[in-house]
Amino acid sequence: MRNSPEVRARLPGERVVFGRDQPMPLDSGVALGPFTVAYRTYGRLNAEKSNAILVCHALTGDQFMAETHPITGKPGWWDQVVGPGLPLDTDRYFVLCANVLGGCMGTTGPSDPDPATGKPYGLQFPVVTIADMVRAQKLLIDHLGIGKLFCVIGGSMGGMQVLQWAAAYPERVFAAVPIACAARHSAQNIAFHEVGRQAIMADPDWCGGDYLNQGRNPSRGLSVARMAAHITYLSEAALHRKFGRNLQDRSQLTYGFEADFQVESYLRHQGSTFVDRFDANAYLYITRAMDYFDLAAEHEGSLAKAFQGTAVRFCLVSFTGDWLFPTRESKLIVNALNAVAANVSFVEIESDAGHDAFLLDVPEFHRTLAGFLAGCAEHRGLGRS
Repeated sequence: MRNSPEVRARLPGERVVFGRDQPMPLDSGVALGPFTVAYRTYGRLNAEKSNAILVCHALTGDQFMAETHPITGKPGWWDQVVGPGLPLDTDRYFVLCANVLGGCMGTTGPSDPDPATGKPYGLQFPVVTIADMVRAQKLLIDHLGIGKLFCVIGGSMGGMQVLQWAAAYPERVFAAVPIACAARHSAQNIAFHEVGRQAIMADPDWCGGDYLNQGRNPSRGLSVARMAAHITYLSEAALHRKFGRNLQDRSQLTYGFEADFQVESYLRHQGSTFVDRFDANAYLYITRAMDYFDLAAEHEGSLAKAFQGTAVRFCLVSFTGDWLFPTRESKLIVNALNAVAANVSFVEIESDAGHDAFLLDVPEFHRTLAGFLAGCAEHRGLGRS
């Protein structure tokens, strides 16, 4: 298994340990500590520490956004967005991304050793929330001596973290870009997550979450979870354009249950490669964190109250072909921001690529990011290095 604890211990990048003396309180009431946050940085932090952009990754993303991934060997998930001359221009900005709390790429999660026992946490790891993930990121930002982030950006679950940052720590954020996200997880999205979790827990190798201690891996369940989720990341149009009803390496139906169709083969490949880089329990914990996210609930049921008096500059982006986080979810956030006279812009970008459009080469999206950041940089007084 390429994503074993031994492999993860050798991952490149920076790490810092928090909570040795004072554990971090979680929403569940548990105090966590010590725990590690793993992160990567690109570009240079200026003398004033005013050019930092925090990128928050999505459910199955990680901190290796703009470089060859150390496990898969594939390009970073945002390598066409982060770099010299790109929308997140590393000649101008200091860009950083941390693996989320509960993850499996260096930041402490259920597959890491419990300091109390020396064995993997498994289900003894406390349930974490989006707010907990952001608390851990704030400790990292404090550790780096960054008083105020120039911008916080993220798509999907990353967008939820952006909203949490802006609501919980508005004094620490100059600008925010929530992309293809929502202020709370819908019933439909919770349902899809539950299907994935049940697939994992139904795998006999899951062992009640104790599979690492028993030398097993619920790869079949995790693979099915990934396959189900991957369908939601695409649109019907994108699936049809890419695969149609084309057969896979054959000219006739087999009248059996092999992967007759190309789309079946594609999903099986997505599932099998995913288990090489991700941990099954981490998938349970992170999907649960998304399900629990409801920003309005934290503010007496009023989303507008979450942003009352905010000075953060917002730019929200949605995609027409996204049925996982449709445009109406972004408009609810825009309406709430307008209700408190916040500085907000909104762009709906034409794309039939589905939810994953924010990870693809969509020029209008990239121009939007670059333009918004350039405008904010002028207001922030950031020169060009």
